[in-house]
Amino acid sequence: MELDRIEKLLEKYFDANTTLAEEEQLKEYFTKAEVAPQLKQYAPMFTYFSEAKDERFTKQVPLKPSVNYYKWISIAAVAVMVFGIYFGNNYREQQEAQYAYTQTRKALGLLAENFDRGTEKVAYLKEFEQAKQKIYNNN
Repeated sequence: MELDRIEKLLEKYFDANTTLAEEEQLKEYFTKAEVAPQLKQYAPMFTYFSEAKDERFTKQVPLKPSVNYYKWISIAAVAVMVFGIYFGNNYREQQEAQYAYTQTRKALGLLAENFDRGTEKVAYLKEFEQAKQKIYNNN
């Protein structure tokens, strides 16, 4: 009878439906020397639970760290931020200057190309003017 009750309690325990009193009954049963052979596999688990409940941590836990790491971490973070801002702005200014130089060079190249076309047309006008002068002077 007791074995059937323990098996039912085990099923409830593994389904997470037991109360604290029922879990205590299981611990008492499995900590005894008279455990049924088919249930011996569960005995180490319940004996561990009984023994672990009595364990205490006795080591002293320091509440304050011996070295103030936060102060040094914050100083390092500020240094990295200032370093990044200074060299980031410097790099950005160099990029802007390079872009302005490239755009100016393109504009001057376009101006030179159009100026060359214009001087060719002026050369034709000069020849036209000379031909016109010859015609007027011959009359």
